[in-house]
Amino acid sequence: MTQIRRVGLVGAGLMGHGIARNILKAGYPLTLLDHPGNQPVADLQAAGAQVVASGREVAAVSDVVLLCVTGSPQVEAVLFEPEGVLSGLAEGGVVIDCSTALPGSTTAVARRVAEAGGRFMDAAMTRTPREAEAGRLNLIVGAPVSLFSAMRPLLVSFAETITHAGEVGAGHTLKLLHNYVSLGFSAVLLEAAAASRRAGIDDAALLEVLGSGGGAGVVLERLRPYIEASDPAGFRFSVANASKDLEYYCRMADELAAQDDVARSVAALYRNGSAPERLVPELLEVLAQETEHATLLDNHIPVSHQGAVKGA
Repeated sequence: MTQIRRVGLVGAGLMGHGIARNILKAGYPLTLLDHPGNQPVADLQAAGAQVVASGREVAAVSDVVLLCVTGSPQVEAVLFEPEGVLSGLAEGGVVIDCSTALPGSTTAVARRVAEAGGRFMDAAMTRTPREAEAGRLNLIVGAPVSLFSAMRPLLVSFAETITHAGEVGAGHTLKLLHNYVSLGFSAVLLEAAAASRRAGIDDAALLEVLGSGGGAGVVLERLRPYIEASDPAGFRFSVANASKDLEYYCRMADELAAQDDVARSVAALYRNGSAPERLVPELLEVLAQETEHATLLDNHIPVSHQGAVKGA
């Protein structure tokens, strides 16, 4: 199996910057793709990272190339465009996709990488940029056992918990399941907090009751700083990314013929939340300020019709 000597990274954004920082700390030579979506990388260059202009150049000097981009269209573009990663990948080179992507696209991408003589694994991330900088991400990996074992020393340089979910595509599948649950819990809590404010309940009382009861958990603690002090730092995830992830989840559920009525209602809340550049906690302000629901969200049951629902 590949001995990891040189690492490339496409996507030094909010999450990728922290990944790059910890890869360098672990002693791996690192090459970055120069891209407008990167965070400032002067600190990474000072630590030894090289910056090049194309995906081809990244792959040409790397044994392993990590992708940390927005979603499936971006993954396909950085791999397959004329100067993309695949055009410079050496025989036996490894591509690790840390993005949130559609499982169907992932399996097709893996097949094209294999046809070109490379190897592919999905290693979807959870947690936040804060944990990325600290080297404490969680990874959900889809890969053959042999490739997973060979890549694990690199993965542990920037991740705290690494779960091998199964073969290629399993990592992205489980990531979408995770994000649906996390964003669904967030939607429930934000709607409840907005209703609480409209009822005149003190935020501290709401947080105390939820925190000591059925609302306790990771999501509440991520939202707590915003509810208490309008500080969104605990959940630096945009409404646009939330909408994208929930769209991916619903598309995956359709392909699986799985029930997704609740997911579509949650997706509608984020899609109708306005200002996609907002962070997820900031939806509280949108929900709290609404005076009425002029348009019902997808799959919501009008209150006047609830008594007619079977079993009601």
